[in-house]
Amino acid sequence: MGNYFPAQAKITPSFTEPDLIVTYAQASGWMRALAGGKPKVKIGNDDLFVYVNGLDLRNPVSIAQTAGNFLPSASLTGTFYSTPTYLLRTRVEYGHHDTSAASRYAVSLPNALDLASRQGHFQQARVMGLYGYNASNGEGLINASGATSVTLPADSYGNTTVSTYDNGQLALWVLQQMTSLQESMFQTNAPNRIVFVGPQRIFYQMSNAQVVQLTAYQRAGAGTQTVGRMIEEIGEANGIDVEFCYDDTLIGKGAGGADMVIMTIPELVVPDIPGLNTNVFGEMSPATKEVNVMYADMAAPMKISTPIPEGITEIHEWLLTSGWNPRGIGVWLLSMPH
Repeated sequence: MGNYFPAQAKITPSFTEPDLIVTYAQASGWMRALAGGKPKVKIGNDDLFVYVNGLDLRNPVSIAQTAGNFLPSASLTGTFYSTPTYLLRTRVEYGHHDTSAASRYAVSLPNALDLASRQGHFQQARVMGLYGYNASNGEGLINASGATSVTLPADSYGNTTVSTYDNGQLALWVLQQMTSLQESMFQTNAPNRIVFVGPQRIFYQMSNAQVVQLTAYQRAGAGTQTVGRMIEEIGEANGIDVEFCYDDTLIGKGAGGADMVIMTIPELVVPDIPGLNTNVFGEMSPATKEVNVMYADMAAPMKISTPIPEGITEIHEWLLTSGWNPRGIGVWLLSMPH
């Protein structure tokens, strides 16, 4: 990592603003798609794989007016899931000449390098969470095995892009995808959290600019609410917490160059009903209710500082898995042309 703080020539008298003009990057909301909204800090710093056991059942029952001699039995099948871990590392080095040069720009070099290293790790974690380190292994949420892919169809006027779509029809289409997601996971009437991760130009526009139009009949929120707010309010009325999170790296990642939007239920609610519960096996424990996970050895990268001749070297390292979805049915990939 190179640091360049050239000499300055100033006119006297003059005033130097003490505050810096800092380069900013998008604060991505991708982690909200993970169970718990963050990586699970459970693995050791030298673990090479994460494994999870699964249990499937088939439960035939004999039925007759008389007792038979040959009776079926429940069949239990163990399944085995795994994902590799990856070690992220970066190094910075600096000495007293570097810190002195940076101070002329009102920059605390140790703090700036520390934040820069952490941002590099966090951005790489985002890439691994969404796209995986090795996509061919099904790593990353958009490569989840069994995920459902859907493309925004044309509206009744023939419009096929979010920016030209009929706002009311766009809201109804998104609500239908939410409903289909819940139905496919047996999560209807459950207090779920449904998370959308997509580019700003898709969902921020829907939440902030696209007001549902008035028509010959009254649409929910017509004339007063945006598409995004209409979706949130209808979801809230049904006990669903809808979250719109932004990540512009998903621009152009959908089918045919469309923008990619990830729709997911990060955590399950076990279907239950009083009395004769046809999902009573769901009470089996221990059992995880997580749909999307990412494992880490610690909550943030570890910093290792070591003196070197005329300065300091600092290594930041972090052990992570890619984003992992053993329940592919819980991820829907919406291709939405802007």
